[in-house]
Amino acid sequence: MMPANRPRRTVWFWALAVVGLLAAGRAEAGCAPERFEGADYVVCRFDLREDRLRLFSLDAAGEPYGSFGALSAALAGRGERLVFAMNAGMYDEALRPIGLYVERGVMQHKANRRDGPGNFHLKPNGVFFIDGDRGGVLETEAFLDRRLKPQFASQSGPMLVVDGAIHPKFSATGTSLQRRNGVGAPDDHTLVFAISEGFVNFHSFARLFRDHLGCPDALFLDGSISSLYAPDLGRSDGFAPLGPIVALVRGP
Repeated sequence: MMPANRPRRTVWFWALAVVGLLAAGRAEAGCAPERFEGADYVVCRFDLREDRLRLFSLDAAGEPYGSFGALSAALAGRGERLVFAMNAGMYDEALRPIGLYVERGVMQHKANRRDGPGNFHLKPNGVFFIDGDRGGVLETEAFLDRRLKPQFASQSGPMLVVDGAIHPKFSATGTSLQRRNGVGAPDDHTLVFAISEGFVNFHSFARLFRDHLGCPDALFLDGSISSLYAPDLGRSDGFAPLGPIVALVRGP
């Protein structure tokens, strides 16, 4: 009986090993597919006590990275490895932030409090920030009132959820459908990023963060160009040139 059973045990062993490797990879990137209200998303969760997220905008020559590939190559040159990345806020034609942007404690663009057209100016907009093992999402005025000085911060808009309430200008029957990505904060040590696989309206996307991901505050990052780098899931989107990028880096 032993010789007859051995091949099956070998196959079973290797099957378990493959599953374990896949699970470990998914845990490293923090990303997994999830479904909510009939729509598909990829959700990436990070505990900032373990995962030190960073923001990237300009390379060593002072030019925007513009893509996940360029950022990955630059990191590899320093012996580092890109594990996760997502576009992280709105930007102008030169791929530079249009709102508050802080990288490694240095403010590269001040907060934008102006009124105007487009999603960024659909008030309230907001800021997501990272400071060591803590982070969060705040409406812009609340962020400025607190006089926070985080290591990393990026302003975008509109807010999706503020103190548990969905943005008042969103309609459940809204007809503006886009591929969207955003970030929420269920607690002071956790940031959750999500990107839709298909087209959803703002209200649906806000409900994802509030009702499914448990985020009392969440911020829209962008639509249509929404992009994800998660090699464990076979993703390295390159739909359009990118401005600021949030990333998880390993090594050296």
